[in-house]
Amino acid sequence: MIKIITLFWILLTISDVSGQQSVDYLLKARALGEEGKTADAIALLTKAISENSDSRLFTERAGLNILNGDYSAAISDYNEANKLTLNSGEYGLSRIYALKSDAATSLYHLEMNLNSSFRKSEKEVMLDPAFGVIENRPEWRQFWKNDRYSELEKSISEIEYSLSSGKTNESLAVLSDLKRNYINNDDILYAEALINITSGKSAEALKELSVLTNMNPGNEKYLRALAKAQNAASNAAGATVTYTRLLDAGVADAGLYMLRAECYRKTGETEKAIADIEKYLSYYPSDKYALSLAGKVEAASGDNLKAIEFFSDNLKLHPNDADCYVDRANSYFISKSWDWAIKDYSMSLDLKPGNSDAWLNKGISLLNSGRSDDACHDFRKSFSLGNKRASEYISNNCIK
Repeated sequence: MIKIITLFWILLTISDVSGQQSVDYLLKARALGEEGKTADAIALLTKAISENSDSRLFTERAGLNILNGDYSAAISDYNEANKLTLNSGEYGLSRIYALKSDAATSLYHLEMNLNSSFRKSEKEVMLDPAFGVIENRPEWRQFWKNDRYSELEKSISEIEYSLSSGKTNESLAVLSDLKRNYINNDDILYAEALINITSGKSAEALKELSVLTNMNPGNEKYLRALAKAQNAASNAAGATVTYTRLLDAGVADAGLYMLRAECYRKTGETEKAIADIEKYLSYYPSDKYALSLAGKVEAASGDNLKAIEFFSDNLKLHPNDADCYVDRANSYFISKSWDWAIKDYSMSLDLKPGNSDAWLNKGISLLNSGRSDDACHDFRKSFSLGNKRASEYISNNCIK
């Protein structure tokens, strides 16, 4: 019995490692594709496919083959994905045949998708440019004469759209109608939680989403909403746990590392934050926000030299970005390297002269360098831009 249990855990561990490797390949290929390096991305996925049996590797490669105009290769990939995971390639096949102007075959595969666990929302389908080729065809119009989405699904989509547009009252009205017509429905509870998050009722949202994620522990949509509610409730520690659940579940989204890093930053877990940022940078090494956050985390931990190193790397990559100069200037400011701070604040203000905080900090740096006349100019400039903190410096240093 012990041997059987041990074998089970060994197999489970191998499966988990293989799954994580698959996600890593997916994210690296996706990043390469976004850079326009489709050939490199395809080569990487081909290598990954030789090592892992994951339908997502085939669907990702299929998408790249479509970009290259190689529809035959894409069709083959989607069919291979279907063999590994039932219906996982149907939506992609529908898109390809639409692009090939084969409406009948496209709609056959779209029907397969809509009847599967990979079902796309009405919004996703209607906004997909691939179907623009066949949307005026009689087959397309006939297809949509049948109700493909329930009134409940349409209402939930309406709530999500209204919230994204800042129309909370409209969302509440739709929710009220749903509650009159449906009882004990998970998606209605989810919609109510979204409304509560937007309305600042994070405690209520947390209760609702805790119920949903306990009943549906692997539901990505519910987990993402839970993390959003936890952040809204200033529960960064709870959000890190939720983001970890998503990553451990194999969700292929590099942005989750940055979201978790932000939470680790708030909880003071510097090493974990930096590890997540560096993981993200392994996919997107030139990302301005990631490099900036890495520097800020290091600065908060007291390692100002390491922070300046990150900020300097960012400036090499983004030499015309005012915010990158401000980041490094702030680190020089903290370390009282006044001349270096003055130089970087000046560069930032050449690019973005409306930054009142940069004017104030540059003035303070000038004051500490013994250049009081120049400092007073900057204090007045900061004050004219609405920075009330500058008034104290003007009163103490510039009124004779």
